[in-house]
Amino acid sequence: MYNPPHFAISDIAVVHAFIRSNAFATLAANIGGEIHFAYVPVIVESEPAPLGTVHFHFARANPMADIADGATIKLGIMGAHAYVSPNWYQTPDQVPTWNYTAIEGSGRVRRLAGSETLRYLERLAAEQEGALAPKRPWTPQKVNPERLKNLSSAIVGFQMAFDRLEGKAKLSQNKSQADIAGVIAALKDRGDSAGIAVAASMQKLSLA
Repeated sequence: MYNPPHFAISDIAVVHAFIRSNAFATLAANIGGEIHFAYVPVIVESEPAPLGTVHFHFARANPMADIADGATIKLGIMGAHAYVSPNWYQTPDQVPTWNYTAIEGSGRVRRLAGSETLRYLERLAAEQEGALAPKRPWTPQKVNPERLKNLSSAIVGFQMAFDRLEGKAKLSQNKSQADIAGVIAALKDRGDSAGIAVAASMQKLSLA
């Protein structure tokens, strides 16, 4: 991605934390000379260092499920984003822009064996169910084993080790403190979830 230094997230641990909080990715691969996209939940791990790995799966009927071991896939995740009006700045002669946080990475994939895919599904469910506490978590053990086997045979799991991973937080770092404060206040006043989330990210960054 185009990533000027003042917007770049250099700490890989911060990038991994972002993935965990926004664990639904867009994946892209070249299959037969055509770019294919898929939209999948992911699990990120910090090993192997320095960039880590992700696990994900496709429906077996998805053309992306046919990618071979060693093929390269690209991954992108977009976080909260919001339009920024020039009216919110104190500095005159500005133009509209968009504030957002995103990550992008790539790496070579390895197809998972059936038992590995089941373990990945258990971990994926555990991560997402954990966010729903104090609700009693759902586990795959609640599904009839034969039905679970049939359902899991309809998907293909993968692991991808990152050979490139970068984050970008475009949050008005190139603006004056007065302009940043104006954008934060306006996004909060707007009241929608995306605007409030972007304002919170901007505020956190300005206090860092």
